[in-house]
Order: sequence, then structure tokens, then C-alpha cells
Amino acid sequence: MIGLERSPARIALLWLAGLALIVVSIAGALTIGPSGLGLSDVWASFQAKITGGDSGLSSIREGIIWNLRLPQSLLAAACGAGLAVCGAVLQSLLRNPLADPFVLGVSSGASLGAVSVVLLGVGAGVIGMAGGAFLGAVVAFALVLLLAALAGGTTDRVVLAGIAGTQLFSALTSFVVYTAADAEQTRGVLFWLLGSLANPTWTEVSTCAAVTAAGLIVCLLCASALDAFTFGNDAAASLGIHVGRTRILLLGVTALITAVIVSVAGAIGFVGLVLPHAARALVGMRHRIMMPTVALIGALFLIWVDVLARTVIAPEELPVGVVTAIVGVPAFIAVLIRQGRR
Repeated sequence: MIGLERSPARIALLWLAGLALIVVSIAGALTIGPSGLGLSDVWASFQAKITGGDSGLSSIREGIIWNLRLPQSLLAAACGAGLAVCGAVLQSLLRNPLADPFVLGVSSGASLGAVSVVLLGVGAGVIGMAGGAFLGAVVAFALVLLLAALAGGTTDRVVLAGIAGTQLFSALTSFVVYTAADAEQTRGVLFWLLGSLANPTWTEVSTCAAVTAAGLIVCLLCASALDAFTFGNDAAASLGIHVGRTRILLLGVTALITAVIVSVAGAIGFVGLVLPHAARALVGMRHRIMMPTVALIGALFLIWVDVLARTVIAPEELPVGVVTAIVGVPAFIAVLIRQGRR
């Protein structure tokens, strides 16, 4: 691991391999399903888009590629990368290997904000669904930090406060759904709350990708500060880092990324909790290297989780959050056991 971390050539090769795997995975994901599309059909469609020629595919099969599967796979990549980055940042800031947006109540708060806009019309004409999700995420995380501070401020108290916040905002979300939605709205909202990447618009894909990319850039610019936060606030301050300002900036970035992802895809758990550990095991602790690595792993992971979700009980589609929980819970248990042995 140390050799990999200190070798720029090997790191660059790893990132290129990750990007290539993502491209291949997206191409493969486009062919999986009942339409009978093959890689040759996908390639012909892409060539036709670039050259303006005829792919030889029917309009229905073209629509499956460009209006259904491609945006869904790209959204999965953007959401996976964003959630993984958020988990890595929160684990470093809080010095807690069990921290992630879902565990700390950020996802639940964002869900409540988004549902309040959609079903109650709170600020619908002013802030929209993404804005409601962002405000909900900020309020939830502020409440969690306040509760943790009142309980002593240790990292384990932050996680316990996050669990309490998650339950509170999840209960409030359920209350809003069951009191303000009809049967059809309730079914749709509950499916979305469990995490759904189905039928995204290109605007949603581009927004999620842009916010995730911008957040990753900010985190990379703060990579040295994140390295210092790993050793505690005092260590960071001794290195000349403005602890309060940097913490607020990074928490704001994670809240924004989480809010946008929740507003588009619902609450998807365990991605930000588990994947940062895989990235650290692969390339080490330095955030300048680890952050792009965890983004690539997150994108690749959620692409294939999405494929599994829409094929395992086809023609029905499982919520993505259900699949990530099934995969993530054993990994979460492994992390707990590993931490308990230290």
C-alpha cells in the first residue's frame, strides 16, 4: 500500500484503469435488459450521434439508450462518486470511521426538506426541491452537531446524535408523507425515499455531476487540511489551518452534495460509509490521492448496484437503497469488528 501511495505512475495507472472500468461498465449496463441491445448496437448509436449518420436501430431502441439507460447509468456514477466523497470527508473531519451522510442524519434531513417542498408546497416557488433538500440537510446536521456538543462533543457522541437525528427526521418525513399524500403519491415518494435512479432527466444528471465534480475539486484543494484533521483539531491548528472556517466549508460542501443527490435519487445509504475504507486500503490515507480514488470506486460501485436493482426481479425494479443496504450491512459489520480489535 505504501509503495502504491508514493508512486505517481502507479497512482495514475490506477486512476486510468478506474476511468476505463467506468466507461466499460456504462457500456455494459446499456446492454443489460429485455431490449436485446448489444455492444455493437451501442457503438453504432454513439457513432451515429457523433457523425450524424444512421445507426440502423429503431427509434424505440435509440430511446432506450439515450433517454433511459445512459442517463440512469451516468446518474448512478455521479451519485456514487458524490456519496463516497462525502463519507470520506466526514470520516476525516469527525475522526470517526463510521461517519457518513446517512448515519449522521444529513440524508434524512435532506429527505424531509425535499418531501416538504413536494407535498406541502413549502417554498416550492422559491427554493425548489433541491433547495428544500439542501436546507433540510443543513438543519439536520446543525442539530446533530448541537446535540453532540451538549452531550460532550466526542466523536462517538456525534455518531449517537446522528442516529437520533436520523430517526427524528425519518419519522417526520413519514408523518408528512402519510398525512399530506394520497395513495399514489405515497407509493411514489416511499419508493424514491428508498433510493431510485429510474427515469432521470438530463438536467438532473448534469446538475448532480456538476455539483459532485465541484465538491471533489474543493475537497482536493483542502486535501492537506483533511490530512491534518485526521490527527485532530489541535494538530490542524498547529499547522496553520483555520479550523473553524475549513470545517464549515467542508461540511457545507458535503451537505450540498448530499442534498442534490437526495433531491434527485432519494436517500441511498452505506455508500459513503463503506467505500472510503476500501479506498484507504488501496492507496493509503493521504486525501490528495484517496479522494479521486474513492470517487472512482463509488461511481463504479453504484453503476453495478443500479444494474442489479433493475434486473434482479425484472421487470420490476428494486430501490437502489435496498441493494446498497444488503451489500453494505455486512461491510459495515466488518468495519465495526475491525475497529473493535484496535
